[in-house]
Amino acid sequence: MHYKKQLAAVAVAAALGLIVTGCSGGSGSTSDGPVELSVWTGFTGGDAPGYEQIVKDFNASQTKVKVTMSAEPWDTIQQKLPSAWMTGQGPDIAAPASDPNVIAQYVKTNSVLPLTLTGEGASKINVKDFAPALVNEFTYDKKLYAVPANYATLSLYYNKALFTAAGVTPPTTVAELKDAAKKLTKNGTYGLVLADNNTIQMWPVLQWLEGGDIVNQKNCSVLDSTAGRDSLKPWVDLVVKDKISPVGLTGAEADALFSAGKAAMEINGPWAAPGFKSAGIDLGIVPVPVSTSGKPVTLGSTAPLAISAKSKHPQEAQEFLAYWTGATAQKKFSLSTGFPSLRTDLADDADLKANPVVSVFASQVPDSRLYLPQVPNATQIDTDAYVPLIGSLTRGTSIDEGTSTASKKLNELSGCTTK
Repeated sequence: MHYKKQLAAVAVAAALGLIVTGCSGGSGSTSDGPVELSVWTGFTGGDAPGYEQIVKDFNASQTKVKVTMSAEPWDTIQQKLPSAWMTGQGPDIAAPASDPNVIAQYVKTNSVLPLTLTGEGASKINVKDFAPALVNEFTYDKKLYAVPANYATLSLYYNKALFTAAGVTPPTTVAELKDAAKKLTKNGTYGLVLADNNTIQMWPVLQWLEGGDIVNQKNCSVLDSTAGRDSLKPWVDLVVKDKISPVGLTGAEADALFSAGKAAMEINGPWAAPGFKSAGIDLGIVPVPVSTSGKPVTLGSTAPLAISAKSKHPQEAQEFLAYWTGATAQKKFSLSTGFPSLRTDLADDADLKANPVVSVFASQVPDSRLYLPQVPNATQIDTDAYVPLIGSLTRGTSIDEGTSTASKKLNELSGCTTK
């Protein structure tokens, strides 16, 4: 299942349940018992057992601290956590959203704890062993406010049976990808399903493959530039004219089509592999094809793990984050979930290299890019500018009109005043 907040009719009711099931002000310990820490996450997909195992192993490794983790819908957490943390309610630790940019909002309200238990050794958060982009993403005013709960890249999933039947080989270039998408669209089967809402973003990857981008270094939109428009047009045409994908798919709907054998390809993260395999798909996974310039690129994705500024146990909470991101826990997590390691010192680990799923996703880490990293109001830019842009273009709005409208909204949200 794709990582992104999904609207749910029961979100408010479920969230109210969260408010009474533990809080940073109420977590603690009896005089003769361990410190108790609560953790909220939205990890409910096929990778959930991997996160649960980290907690189990941590609890078994010592007797001072007991961690209880609960998984709830991302939108439930996002609705209730801001006010809960500001008032001293909610968990000691949380993954506030699947969007790493959301940490900025909690920094502004002084709701998250700056992390100071950093350094070398298993008892500390080994920041120097994280991918630099992950450290930068969670650092504000030279203070680290979160650690990566995971790190994932997007790869190209394909249905081997459909490829064989069509006489198509896995694409290695963006030109081959577009050609394969058209050839595989037939007899009620889609060549490449492209979700455009309630999903981890894949359209930016398509733009990057074509030499385009979303913002420049000044956080101003380049969607309406020549390169921006040209990077969108071929993919919009493939959806609108060649019907390689239905319009308006959520991530879950795109996954369902691929799982049902109704789509030949999908760009997705490692969390999707268990579900596709259990659905009986003859599954192949390859790196995202190289761009028009011949260079590889894909999306890198991470969810933040942060501590409430009002937790009564900041030391113990940081010790847990040190364990979560430590080499032992992360190697085990990668082997069980297929995720590449968030630690650079595990890049050459023989066991991880030998794993057929991990190796594909890990091979793309050096060429991966985060989506709108530290762009002001990035989360709102996604929901109010970029997602509506793709939705309008695939429903017939002209490239010029769509990118002009989206750029105005983006610049308004990012604070851009000049290019």
